[in-house]
Amino acid sequence: MTVYLDVIWALNFMFDSLLLYLTAIILKRETRLWRIFAGGFIGSIIILLAFTPFNEYSSHPFTKLLFSIVMVLAVFGFKRLRYFVKALMTFYFATFLVGGSLIGIHYFINFDFKLSSSVMMASIKGFGDPISWLFVVLGFPLAWHFSKRNVEGIEMTKIQYDSLILVRVVINETEYCFKGLIDSGNQLYDPISKMPVMFISIKDRLDEFPPEISKMAGNPTDVIMGSESIGVDWEHKLRVIPCKVVGQEHQLIIGFKPDRILLEKENEIIEAERGLISFSMQQLSADDAFQCIVHPKMLTGKSTMKPDTKVS
Repeated sequence: MTVYLDVIWALNFMFDSLLLYLTAIILKRETRLWRIFAGGFIGSIIILLAFTPFNEYSSHPFTKLLFSIVMVLAVFGFKRLRYFVKALMTFYFATFLVGGSLIGIHYFINFDFKLSSSVMMASIKGFGDPISWLFVVLGFPLAWHFSKRNVEGIEMTKIQYDSLILVRVVINETEYCFKGLIDSGNQLYDPISKMPVMFISIKDRLDEFPPEISKMAGNPTDVIMGSESIGVDWEHKLRVIPCKVVGQEHQLIIGFKPDRILLEKENEIIEAERGLISFSMQQLSADDAFQCIVHPKMLTGKSTMKPDTKVS
């Protein structure tokens, strides 16, 4: 059997470099391109050792761990132990993620018990792999891209989750609870009272609210123009607020002054000193992860600890 050592080495050099690059993306660490290639070159040396008298040592787990350590040091350097260990573990995570995706795709497309046996025998002997090189060359970039996109998706979900809080709004002695997203881009204020404005969607909860609020959410223009009446008891709590949205320079929305606005974040409860609510029939989150958009100014109110919070 003819073995093209240069091709095998080049492929491993490229794969190791891409894995190190993916590690840098996951860790959000800036590193020079030449350092990534240097780490990939160090990792590819182990392939060359497999065709030398050191073959017995090159396949040992300790040798592989040693090469991984040197690769990570070449790319990220050493600042402190925790910094280095995190980089090393992330490198292994990226390797298993891409490798697992590649093997999973292969066996999903074509699984054969005879092939599984040949994989085990090939692993024992230390040479070759029944998965064709063509599949590896084509599948690795796809698996790498798939892994990168999923890691970014997980990161975005975590960022959004960290920005979610529980919002409790009291209107006419009735309390309503929502999941809220803290949005620093929401800088809408009532130009007269300077109160911050929070947006709340009641699309799927119309039966919980009085008909006056449903009118404000469903037909704000009619309420503003006076063609739709909501009663004197509600009108004194309303504010007409000008705002700008994408596609429209000027738009008028209705702001409503609730009795109380309570925000629960981690182990504290924040009561917004001043604030308005704009009810809407539009769904604010495609996956219904939150039902309201919280103005960051509301988080500067009086804060108290939750009753069940233990203070060490």
